[in-house]
Amino acid sequence: MDYTPISPFMRPISHGHLRVIERPEASVPARPVNKWELLRELSKAQAAFGVSERDLTVLQGLLSFFPDDALGGNAEMVVFPSNKAICERLNGMPCSTMRRHLARLVEAGLLQRRDSPNGKRYVRKHGEERVAFGFDLSPLYCQSEEIARAAEAIREAEERVRRLREVVSLMRRDLAALAEFGDEMQPGLGFWDQLRDKAALTARALRRKLSIEDLAAYRADLEALLDQARNIIDGPETEEMNTNDAQSERHHHNSNKESIDLEPALEKSGAAAGVPDVDTDEPVADVDEQGTRHLPKIPLHLVIAACPSLKTFYQGEIWHWHQLFDAACHVRPAMGISASAWEEAQRFMGPEQASIVVAAMLERFADIRSPGGYLRALTTKAAAGEFSCGPMVMALIGRRNAA
Repeated sequence: MDYTPISPFMRPISHGHLRVIERPEASVPARPVNKWELLRELSKAQAAFGVSERDLTVLQGLLSFFPDDALGGNAEMVVFPSNKAICERLNGMPCSTMRRHLARLVEAGLLQRRDSPNGKRYVRKHGEERVAFGFDLSPLYCQSEEIARAAEAIREAEERVRRLREVVSLMRRDLAALAEFGDEMQPGLGFWDQLRDKAALTARALRRKLSIEDLAAYRADLEALLDQARNIIDGPETEEMNTNDAQSERHHHNSNKESIDLEPALEKSGAAAGVPDVDTDEPVADVDEQGTRHLPKIPLHLVIAACPSLKTFYQGEIWHWHQLFDAACHVRPAMGISASAWEEAQRFMGPEQASIVVAAMLERFADIRSPGGYLRALTTKAAAGEFSCGPMVMALIGRRNAA
């Protein structure tokens, strides 16, 4: 993915470099600008203009002397407070410090001095004319559009960093889950320990504020390891297991149609027994005797890769297990799966694994005669401790790779 380097996420860029190379000639804005909104935008883009938080504090003090909320229009934008008045407005900032920050604001092209002959700041009227000596805020106003563009560029860069950070975090969790899943599929392989170590190191790194370059490097490393892990898991031994699993499922359809065709009867018998067939999508917790919640060991990233049809029928993002559950709840009625079958699957599989099964069934929907009956059959296996969704997903990936 191509990312445009924008300060402050990359190396620091000098103020002089920005002024000479990037800054165009400011044009006069077409309309007045709220001075406090402009200050907030400048605070976001301060690195691009070479000013600090303390410089902006002094600028805020000067803006407070301007009587109107909006800069521009026909109003003269000169403020003329004394040094003492400015320092008092800044909660007693030393005069020497205040003058230093004023000089930096002038150097940054955000203020302009209008000195009187005796160096004092004041306003003088000559009839209807008014002449003010002090600090002219018009340069700040004239650069308001440039400031807004710079602030928006910073926000876009921050959003890119935020998105990339979330992607790396999800990949890190996928890597950890894939290590556990792979250890079950091919135990004793040292590569799984390497994945666990990388996942732990990445989690530790994500506690810090990382640059977009660092995040991109972590993403590339994680992608490479995930690809290696999938190649190992999808190797000859796993292919054979997946083929057997797929054949077993097909055999279940072809040789046990009688039990699958019982889905309407099961629904009727359930209703007769007083079991409500209401359409509720509340998840049933998957817990053991000690009350410990179990999550699927197969990574979500792998599930989404194996079940692309889900995104055709569900427009939302699926980055977390609760989003996969929401997607399964969304497509379940359209697949002809009753609410009671769905609730039963959640009770014995857990909501996450039940959602994986629904997504996998959607991929093979044309091959399944009775989705509701098929889900009940798998639920019965899960209740007996004889079902895992991992081989089901890997079989789908094997079919996609063979296509």
